[in-house]
Formats: sequence, C-alpha cells, structure tokens
Amino acid sequence: MLLNILLSFLTGASPAESLPGTHQLTVVGDIAAQMVDGIDRFVMREIAASVESRDELWNRDYNSPEAYVESVAPNREHFLRIIGAVDQRVPVAALEYVSGTDSPALVAQGDGYSVYAVRWPVFEGVYGEGLWLEPDGEPTAQIVALPDADWTPEMLVGLSPGLTPEAQFARRLAEQGCRVLVPVIIDRSDTWSGNPALRRMTNQPHREFIYRMAFQLGRHIIGYEVQKVLAAVDWFAQTESPIGVIGYGEGGLLALYSAAADTRIDAAVVSGYFQSRQRVWEEPIYHNVWRLLREFGDAEIASLVAPRTLIIEASDCPDIDGPPPPRNGRSGAAPGKLISPSLESVEAEFDRARQFYEKLGVGENLMLVKPEADDEALGSLLAALGCEEPLKPAGEPPVDRREDFDLQKRLHRQFKQLVDFTQRLLRQSEYRRREFWSKADRSSLEKWEESCQYYRDYLWDEVIGRFPPADMPANPRTRLLYDEPGWKGYEVMLDVWRDVFAYGILLIPKDLKPGERRPVVVCQHGLEGRPLKPVDPSDDESAYRGYGAKLADRGFIVYAPQNPYIGGDRFRVLQRKANPLGRSLFSFILRQHERTLEWLSQQPFVDPERIGFYGISYGGKTAMRVPSLLDGYALSICSADFNEWIKKNATVDHSYSYMFTSEYEMVEFDLGNTFNYSDMAALILPRPFMVERGHHDGVAPDEWVAHEYATVRRLYTVLGIPDRTEIEFFNGGHMINAEGTFDFLHRWLSWPTVKSGR
Repeated sequence: MLLNILLSFLTGASPAESLPGTHQLTVVGDIAAQMVDGIDRFVMREIAASVESRDELWNRDYNSPEAYVESVAPNREHFLRIIGAVDQRVPVAALEYVSGTDSPALVAQGDGYSVYAVRWPVFEGVYGEGLWLEPDGEPTAQIVALPDADWTPEMLVGLSPGLTPEAQFARRLAEQGCRVLVPVIIDRSDTWSGNPALRRMTNQPHREFIYRMAFQLGRHIIGYEVQKVLAAVDWFAQTESPIGVIGYGEGGLLALYSAAADTRIDAAVVSGYFQSRQRVWEEPIYHNVWRLLREFGDAEIASLVAPRTLIIEASDCPDIDGPPPPRNGRSGAAPGKLISPSLESVEAEFDRARQFYEKLGVGENLMLVKPEADDEALGSLLAALGCEEPLKPAGEPPVDRREDFDLQKRLHRQFKQLVDFTQRLLRQSEYRRREFWSKADRSSLEKWEESCQYYRDYLWDEVIGRFPPADMPANPRTRLLYDEPGWKGYEVMLDVWRDVFAYGILLIPKDLKPGERRPVVVCQHGLEGRPLKPVDPSDDESAYRGYGAKLADRGFIVYAPQNPYIGGDRFRVLQRKANPLGRSLFSFILRQHERTLEWLSQQPFVDPERIGFYGISYGGKTAMRVPSLLDGYALSICSADFNEWIKKNATVDHSYSYMFTSEYEMVEFDLGNTFNYSDMAALILPRPFMVERGHHDGVAPDEWVAHEYATVRRLYTVLGIPDRTEIEFFNGGHMINAEGTFDFLHRWLSWPTVKSGR
C-alpha cells in the first residue's frame, strides 16, 4: 500500500518537499513493516556470525585433560547462569519412597532388579520424582535415564505402553545390572497452565508456563530440571560406581546440559536432540536461553563434557507442530515447533564438536551413532562406564503392582512445586534487587550519579543487550506529510546499520524565528502503533488523542518515532532471534533512538538540551528503558504503563499478569533480581520524571502503580529534588490525559507559552 503518498494526497502536502540539508525520501509502502524486515535481516546475519565469534569467549588449554577442565570452568559458570541452574540444592541423604495404602513403593519386580516409586529433594519444597530401578546385586553403574517430555517414566521401564521393548532404555540398563533413576519431566500439555480461580487459563504448554515466570527471575525450566538430575548425581556420588546420563528428545537436551554442567558425570548419551542450534528461535519458546548462541552451540556445550565420554545418537526427535491449539478461551502460547534434525545437521555439529575432543587427544571419547546402528548407543554407554558384559536383548517387561495409579497427580505435583518455588522467588525478588542496588551511593546527588554508571552499564549489557553504535552515516531523507495552519510535518528516515533504519514524523511550528532553538517532545506510540497516531490533528477519540499534534499547536517541536513492536508474531520473533545473542528488541530501539537524538540535536531549530520523551503503553515501556540509558533525553514521561513490572510479568495470582496473555516477548532475563520500574526511574534521575495514570487502566491496579511510584518519589526526595518528579492520576483508562503532563513539559522544557487550547 502506498501509504505515504496517499497521506500526502489526503493532507494536500507536496511529496516533493523535504527539509533543508536532507535528501528526498522516496521510500513507499509500509515503512514499519520494512523496518521489521530490515532488523530481521540484520539479526539473521548476527546469528550466522555467532558461530565464528564464539571462540573469542573461550580460552581452552589443551595441554592436559586437567588443564582443559580448569580452562573451561568460567564458561561452565556462564552456562549454569544462563540456563538458570543457580540455586543451592539441599543435601540428598537418601531417596524417599513414595507410597500410600493403595500405592506401594515397590512398584514392580523385574528380571534381576526391583522398581520403586521414589522422590529426592532438590530445593526447599521441590523434589525430583520418578522410578528407581535397583539391581539385585552391587550396581555396575549408576544412570539417570531421561524420557522425552511427553513420555512417562513408566514407558521407559515397560510398565505402560507406548514404546517398543528395545526403546525402553531404562529397563534395559537395569537388566545389565545398572542402578537407574528415571525422573518425571514436565510435559507439553496445558492442563494446569493458568489460574482457574481467576478464570484465566492459557494454551501455553506446561514447560512454557514455567519458563515465562522463571525467565524473568533468572531461572529456566531447563535449569530446574538439570538441577533435579544433579541432585540425583549428588546421591549417586556417595558411592564409587561410575555415573552416566542418557536422554531422548527433551531428555536428550537435559542429558547434554547436565553432563556439561557437572564433571562428576562420566558419560552421556544424547538421542534425538543434538544438532545446529542456529534456528533455535523456531523451536518452542522454552528452548529460548539468553545469550546461548553468543557462547554456545551444541558443539560448544559438548566441549564442556570433554574429556568425558559423549555419545550422540542421530535419531528422529518428537515432532511437535506447535503448542496445544487455542480453544475454550485458552490462548496466548508462543509459536514454536520441533522437527527432526537432518542427519547432515547432526553430522555438521558433531564435526565441530570433534575438533575440541581431538585437540585434547581424546577423540575416541566422542561418538556418533547413526540411526541404523541398533543398540550401539546403549552398548557404548555401558562400555564407557566400565561395564564389561555385552548388552543383552530386551527381556520381559515388569508388571506394575499399583492399581489405577494416577500419573497425572504425580505430574501435577511436579508442575505445582516448580510454580510455587518460582512464585516464592518472585516474592523475594524485592530483596534481591535491594542487594543488587547496595553499591548505589545515596549520600549526595553527585555520588548517586557517579555510582549509577555501573547500573546503567549492567542494564544495557546484561538485561537489554548492547549492540555497537550505528556504523553508517545517518543519510537523512525527509518528505513533507502535513501542512497544518500552525506547523508542517515531515517523514524522516535515518540509517543506523545495514538494513536497519530509524523512522518517524517531525512536526515543526511555522512561527519559528531565524536562529531560534526550541524544545522537542518525542511522542512514542504503543503496541502495534505508528507515528501517525500521536501526530494526527483530527484525533481526539483514540488513546492517543492526537497529543503530538496538540503539543505542536502549543509551539513545541514534536518527533514521533516508529518503534519496531508491530506485526504480531513477526516482531515477537525478532525478540526470539535476538535473545540467544544476548540481545532484545530494545537493543535495536536504543540505537535507533540514539541516532534520532544525534540527528535532532544537529538541527538548527532544536535545542539539544531540551529534548523530552513522552510515551504511552509500549511507548511507556520505552520511556522507562531508553531515557534511563540515553542521557540525550532531558526528561521522561511514562503514560499507561508504569507499574510493578516484575509482578506484572511473573505472577500467577493476578489477572493483570502477562502470564496469561500472548505478549511472550515481555519477559527479560533476570530483570526481577535487578531492575523494577522504580530502579529504571532511578537511572533517569536527576532528570525530571513523571507518571500518567488512568484509574481504569487495565495495565495494572492503582495500588501497584502507587506502590512502585512511592519508591521513585522517596529517592528524588532523599536526593533533594522532590519537585522533579510527580504522578497524575485521572479518571480515565488506557489513554493520554494531556493535562498534568503538558504542564510538566512546559515547566521542565522551559516553554511557558500555550499557543492553542486544542
């Protein structure tokens, strides 16, 4: 659609006119969509380049196995952090039998082994749970056998149907005399995803539901389940028997990650998982790991297993077409599929891993098992663990002694424990943030500003993700779009990087005097918005109420940027692509705004010391993040967004929560332990900061907003500048009120004259 030319026609403006010192803007069509497409091309190049750039983050010492393990220890620590395996586990003195009057702990008796229902402690209130297969004699090895997420431990043992006898690897290992522990893995159904008491249920798979709340708090469903494996290893390690892990599908991921995480694991089999992760953004969102591809592909994770034995079985993975379908009010799940990797993809990633093993002189400890090689993976695992007996054919499966055992109750226990644990972390996050901010010096305004540089760097580098600055000339292009009685409006396009540009609409009052420099208000649209909305002079009905046009009528220069949160899943997938690089959507937005500020400051009619920011909704989210890091903004106004942001993203106890909605890109890794909205406002200080809040705004209740703002107000007061912050409550909804905020802009941008009452 030739949107720009059409608008020029409708407004009577000449498309040939451009601002002095700029080129003519000739781009037509949907510029917002083109922006998203350009960012997509940019981030795909970054993903491709990550494979080669990872080496810069490693310092491998191949002189000896011991030296190598020590040299990769920092990378292992990074790995544990990004998968959220950071909590101290409780000691495991023994496995605990799980039984009742109708469900004996001794589940079955097999050929040379017994099967027990057990659990083992991991964290306070969190247990691993599953089946323990104990051989009649001294165990030859100890193995954690990990099923796919949609398999039960009973299927791996042969107590319930679903797998061929040959595929029941837990039972087959027990038949070889191994002690085997089979944990329950959180599945991909959506039975309990949501809060029925609030009538807010979603089609998010259980794994996604836990991922969302955990990610905000620096944890992950992957890390939780790796910790369950490592708690089992804690118990195994009390004896001298060698320790192994084996997993298929989601269990294959956990087997690989567990072996990478803990050097006590002597050997691992990874089946139906290992391949290139360069398209991890297409997988279910619970595979999204912050900064993963920046430092780790599957080959690099395998290098953390070296010099120990790692067996890769190239096999089909569970094919998952996506989350459960929307139905009966259930919706909001993120898109994502699992597709069996091609043998070529597995072999290519294996070849990358092999170089690490061969440089260390242990190439024989990394094995690739082709699909046609029956039982080779099991046999190789047993050999690596010192089991000399050849692998036996599968025997007769045991018979479950339990009658009508409810597998769903056990799964629900596991799900609820992780939800409850994460919600406790949420409640404690206030204190973690307080600890994090303990280095900030409140003794004076000067010391506060100096000490806050650490926090600005941390927010940009560790939470949002920092791309290098723009590397192309701005090459400004403009085109007249509006010609109103009091001002003209121009489209503006500025280059940032190859394929990435900044775009917006600039309103310039007609009564500017020669040499006069005026204040600028940057008016930021919300979700799925366009810069046309804030500057529409005919709009007095929508949430925007044409507030940019009203400010131009008052004599302000106004700039309305296009931000790339537009296009539904199209832009949300940008977040998915950026996250494994340690980047986010705001990594792009910050550099776009930086380029915009740079260009605006160079205009002869702009006072670069008086550029304010005023954003609504997602633009309010921008108002918290961009001015806190770019000091070119002289003030910031957050409208229809400010609230208790951590609770907003992670709680399951309030209907306001993003836990029940489709905004899956909202979560930011470990934000809950570092920055709430009051903390971002602390980085805007000493510049003026204001909140605009409608009593009926469904973003959050007034109480959340008032509570979080009280922290801001106190800090400004303690530092002696209480007049520089305020909040306006008004009797309205999710909208611009344009009363107290306009007064705030006039006062702090030193523009006292009201040109028009429109």
